[in-house]
Amino acid sequence: MAEFSVNPTRFDPYKSHMFRVRWDGVYVAGLSKMSPLKRSTAPVTHRVGGDPGHDRKSPGLTTYDAVTLERGVTHDLAFEAWANKVSSLRQPGISLRDFRKDLIVDVFNEANQKVLSYKLFRCWVSEYQALPALDAATAVVAIQSIKLELEGWERDTSVTEPAEQSV
Repeated sequence: MAEFSVNPTRFDPYKSHMFRVRWDGVYVAGLSKMSPLKRSTAPVTHRVGGDPGHDRKSPGLTTYDAVTLERGVTHDLAFEAWANKVSSLRQPGISLRDFRKDLIVDVFNEANQKVLSYKLFRCWVSEYQALPALDAATAVVAIQSIKLELEGWERDTSVTEPAEQSV
């Protein structure tokens, strides 16, 4: 059976380096890395009175792991501005209205066609790294990051497999 219904001759899975993240309808500039989308459901163990030799398990609370976004340090203030909203919440006159955002993660194929999309719900910044450790003995890109707490995610099933063009 073919793994791709529209492109049955494709055998290679999608690459992890072709992605973009959007918030407030705009793609995040310069994003270079994103941690995985992961959820876990804790088992609830119980016993039935007539069967003391067995534990039974049923699904319990589902939790969603935090997501980290990384990018090279630039003059774009998007990470810092969002992180500042959360760290300022306890100050008088600060609004709770917009410190949470819904995000969209788009994955693209080698032809830059959108092939997958995920919606991340009610995200907020729990950790912000403005600068990495600085070291004059290395020649690497300075990376800033934000860690996002979220309340769920789901795949956008309206994004379907596009027909890939042959060259």
